[in-house]
Amino acid sequence: MPKPTLLILAAGMASRYGSMKQTEGFGPSGETIMDYSIYDAIRAGFGKVVFIIRKDFADSFQPIFDAKLKGRIDVDYVYQGLSSHVDPADIPAGRTKPWGTGHAVLCASEAVHEPFAVINADDYYGADAFRQAADFLNNQCNEHTYGIIGYRLDTTLSAHGTVSRGVCQVDASGNLLSIKERTKIFREDGKVVYEEDGTKTEVPGDSSVSMNFWCFHPSVFTAARSLFAAFVPANKDNIKSEFFIPIIADDFIRRPDNHIKVVPTKSQWFGVTYKEDAAGVKASIDALIAAKEYPTNLWHVGEPQNI
Repeated sequence: MPKPTLLILAAGMASRYGSMKQTEGFGPSGETIMDYSIYDAIRAGFGKVVFIIRKDFADSFQPIFDAKLKGRIDVDYVYQGLSSHVDPADIPAGRTKPWGTGHAVLCASEAVHEPFAVINADDYYGADAFRQAADFLNNQCNEHTYGIIGYRLDTTLSAHGTVSRGVCQVDASGNLLSIKERTKIFREDGKVVYEEDGTKTEVPGDSSVSMNFWCFHPSVFTAARSLFAAFVPANKDNIKSEFFIPIIADDFIRRPDNHIKVVPTKSQWFGVTYKEDAAGVKASIDALIAAKEYPTNLWHVGEPQNI
C-alpha cells in the first residue's frame, strides 16, 4: 500500500500578514512552520510532500525545500494560477488572484494518486494530528469516506484580532453534517462569540472547528473538477468569488453512502494570521523544543533527529 501524501497549500497572498510568511523562520535554526509540519508528517509515515505555490516565487521557494528534504521524503511542486483549469473566456475582467483552496486542491490532481492530507502552510498542527491523519488515511479513507482533523474552537483564536473558522456540526457517530463559516470570531468577556451583520452570538468554546486539515481519497479530484467547472461561469460577475474546500466537502456528504469523519486530535494548533502573532508562535515552538518534542535543528547534517 502506498504511503499517504501531504499536500501543503502555500500559494496564499498573505495579505493580512504583510509578507511571504510561508518562508519566514520561526524555529531557532530558521525553520518555517511548514518545516515542523513536514517533520511531523515524516514521523507519522507520510511518503511524499507536494507544495502548491505560485509560479512567480518558485525560484526562491523550491531550492530551500529541495535542499532540506533531499533523501528524507519525496517532493513535488504544483503551481496554482488564475487560468489553471479555467476557460480563459470565463475569467472575470479585473480578477488577479486564483480561485481558493478547492481550486488549489484541483491543481494537484496530476501530482497526487494516493490518499492524501491537505494543510495550510502557515498553521502549526502538531504531531498527534499527523499521527491521526496517517492512521485514518491508511485504514479508513476510501471513495466514500473522507476525513477532517477537528480542533477545539477556543484553542484556535488569536489575541490580535478576529479569525475566520469553519465550525463543524457533528452527528453522534462522529460524521460531519455541515461546516458553518464564521468570519469574525473572537473572545469577549470570557466568552467566544462571532459577529455577523452587527449581531454578536456566543458559540461553545469546545466546538469542533476545521483548521483546513483534510484527509481525502484521490477520487475527490473528479468531483472537484466537475464542481469547479460549474462554479467559474456561475461566478463570472464576482471577481472575489472563491472555490473553497468546504464546497467540495458539502457536495460529497450530500451524496448517498458518503461520510466525512471528524477525527479529533489532542494537538494544540497555533498560527500566524497577524504579524503580531509571530512572537507567540516563536515562544510556542521554543516550548516544544524545551519539552523535547523537536530538536533544535530539524534538518541537521545526517538523519533528522527523532525520526
